[in-house]
Amino acid sequence: MKNSLQELIILYHEKTKHHFHNYAIGPDFLDWQNQPLPFRFYRGSEILPLPLLEKDPDADYEGLYKENQQCSFTQENIAGFLELSLSLSAWKQVPGERWSLRINPSSGNLHPTEAYLILPSTGNIPCGVYHYNSFLHCLEKRTEVPEELWQKVTEHFKTEGFLVSLSSIFWREAWKYGERAFRYCNHDTGHAISSLRFSANLFGWKIKYLNSMSCDDIERTLGFHKTEWKELEEEYGEVLCYVYSSNDDISRGLTEEIISSFSNLSFIGIPDELSIEKVKWEIIYNTAESVKKSVTEERFYDYGNKKLDLSSVTQLKASEIIRQRRSAVDFNRYDSVITREKFFSILDKTLQRNNTAPFDIEISMPSVHLFIFVHNVKGLDSGIYFFIRNHHDLEEIKKLSHRSFLWKEVERDFPLYLLKKGNFREEAKLVSCIQDIAGDSAFSLGMIAKFRETVEKEHWRYPQLFWEAGMIGQVLYLEAEAKGLRGTGIGCFFDDAVHEIIGFKDNVYQSLYHFTIGMPMKDERLVDCPPYYHLKRLNSEY
Repeated sequence: MKNSLQELIILYHEKTKHHFHNYAIGPDFLDWQNQPLPFRFYRGSEILPLPLLEKDPDADYEGLYKENQQCSFTQENIAGFLELSLSLSAWKQVPGERWSLRINPSSGNLHPTEAYLILPSTGNIPCGVYHYNSFLHCLEKRTEVPEELWQKVTEHFKTEGFLVSLSSIFWREAWKYGERAFRYCNHDTGHAISSLRFSANLFGWKIKYLNSMSCDDIERTLGFHKTEWKELEEEYGEVLCYVYSSNDDISRGLTEEIISSFSNLSFIGIPDELSIEKVKWEIIYNTAESVKKSVTEERFYDYGNKKLDLSSVTQLKASEIIRQRRSAVDFNRYDSVITREKFFSILDKTLQRNNTAPFDIEISMPSVHLFIFVHNVKGLDSGIYFFIRNHHDLEEIKKLSHRSFLWKEVERDFPLYLLKKGNFREEAKLVSCIQDIAGDSAFSLGMIAKFRETVEKEHWRYPQLFWEAGMIGQVLYLEAEAKGLRGTGIGCFFDDAVHEIIGFKDNVYQSLYHFTIGMPMKDERLVDCPPYYHLKRLNSEY
């Protein structure tokens, strides 16, 4: 191990693994009276309501991935971009209880991810730094930005656009999941990154991750250093991106002059308290500090231009697929079936390509592969498979896996390999914390990351591995909906039990996230309410 930072990261990862007789450390019980609020409000900030879309973009299913007609950066379009990426999608209720769902999924529906925008003057929105409040579908103004400063930003990128950022509140997940929560927060960051990228595509916009910037620079730009956080409710700045519409490439960072100018602004608003009592999980905050990214050189990625498989057509519009995404709770085993063509189409969308959402946001080169339990795919043998998302890792994975595996190429020029035929429903269920949903599906999978080398070379890449897994998860969520099925992410799994099935004996590769897709069982107790009916009621329009 190179130094203490990497040692701490490896320690965190090992300590937060679930085992058959020893789960990662979490709370002894759930204090429901102290559950963190899932929405952040800035007391004292000016609220700028955003319009809801009168009509969704016309893009069909292909529009999720392919470029669409460019729209201007109006207030209405920016509001639509947020509505189709981070807003509420519905309210669910049973007698005596009601809870919201969002466009972007979250572990336990706890939503640790917050979003900020730095916008030019548009409509009745002054140039400024804003927090996006998804409950009210509004912007909360943190500070006004001088026009001359924004002009420097535009000149720096050489094209018009705006900045969008994501941050995490670890306490929201730690309340339920304890020490493992840091993993889930970063899954959710990945979900949100993909959600932003898909939504931007519907408006003909591109997004690039500003990969040269440090976490501290992101937080300075957003004014976090001047924010009165409540204890254990502070936000950790993770992602800053530029949204633009030109065909030109852009810089992957901001200059120190621009960052300093933002950090010197006066920021307004005090974040409301999320919980009265909190528990500090020391290992989470120590790990978060150890993986903070420093300033690096700009990186530009070339993923190649492999043809995108769009043969599996749905009548649903892209926005319909985005809006109807839900996490399945139970599957009907007998109806959970998918054709070979649709299965291949889903896997194909997880490959990184140039100019193809969501991975062209350019977080990194692909480091995560899919270990798949195929249960019921018409035209394909049941068994275990590997889907290799970066061919450079193929030979290494083969050498580390069981020697008895077939590694039979299923189809020419498609990186899916049959390892072993057979019924693996019980194994899939067992390694996913004995959850039926992993075995009752058409297929389930584990996301296997190139781990030790990645972390040893660059400690700050640890959370990015989870981002990549979360991004893949969001692709799988939308693809499941497009294919008439439903998916759900599985954060609870027995890490080393997965590795034993594959044959891994060390941490060269590690399982980071599980996912399963099938036909959902309908819960008749649940009633769907429109996402913003509460605002209509407040305005006496409902």
